[in-house]
Amino acid sequence: MAMITIDRTRCKKDGVCAAECPFSLISLTGEDGFPEIRPAAARLCIQCGHCVAVCPQDALSLATMKTADFLPIGNGSPPTIKKTGQLLTSRRSIRSYQQQTIPQAHIEQLLEVCRWAPSAKNAQPVHWLVLETPEAVQQLAGLTVDWLRTGTAYPGIVTAWDQGKDMVLRNAPHLLVAHAHQDSLKPEIDCTIALTYFDLAAHSCGIGTCWAGILMSAVAAGYQPLLDALALPEGHQLYGAMIFGYPRFPYFKIPARKEARIIWRS
Repeated sequence: MAMITIDRTRCKKDGVCAAECPFSLISLTGEDGFPEIRPAAARLCIQCGHCVAVCPQDALSLATMKTADFLPIGNGSPPTIKKTGQLLTSRRSIRSYQQQTIPQAHIEQLLEVCRWAPSAKNAQPVHWLVLETPEAVQQLAGLTVDWLRTGTAYPGIVTAWDQGKDMVLRNAPHLLVAHAHQDSLKPEIDCTIALTYFDLAAHSCGIGTCWAGILMSAVAAGYQPLLDALALPEGHQLYGAMIFGYPRFPYFKIPARKEARIIWRS
């Protein structure tokens, strides 16, 4: 069965599919004017679905996707730059959380959105680990502090922990880990983008987040007790981690930031 199929009874020969294919697997070289699928499509198609999604005539189909799996965008207008800007600029790194946990169904809804995060060659390598309870998060925070004790970095964080204050994972009720197989094409970039999708989707519905940088450093350093506790699948590595939960306090203002540093060329 062909990877890409064109229904000639629907096709209007507008060439949109050929123009949008990332790897030029659709050409307009046929004598009859209909798009043609290059033989290399069976090997090179990354199954991004762009050719199907962009065709106004519903003339294309992919062997690996059901037509019903393509969700309609609808006729509504996209968010304005003002609304999108409000979402992006009002997002804060939250370090004070309510201890109320978030229902699993709500977390799944956020992670569902992350399935559409872009990835290198549409490989979609990202896997998720969700810590659902404050107790599980605190266990990892304690192991991270144990790693800090082996060095000289962040002595104040160790002291704070000994005094009952968690400055590693901030007593957050949840932790999200993005991991992928180490042999993936661009796993660190893909996991970072997917986590950013989660970050902004969470903010849009009143959930706060903060990147768990110190835990990520402990994992990158190969601290074995922490790796054992995470128990990721064989061959997988952690490429990003984020605490999240309902913010304890609301924010009322957007802080100032540096001006955009831009080089314009023509």
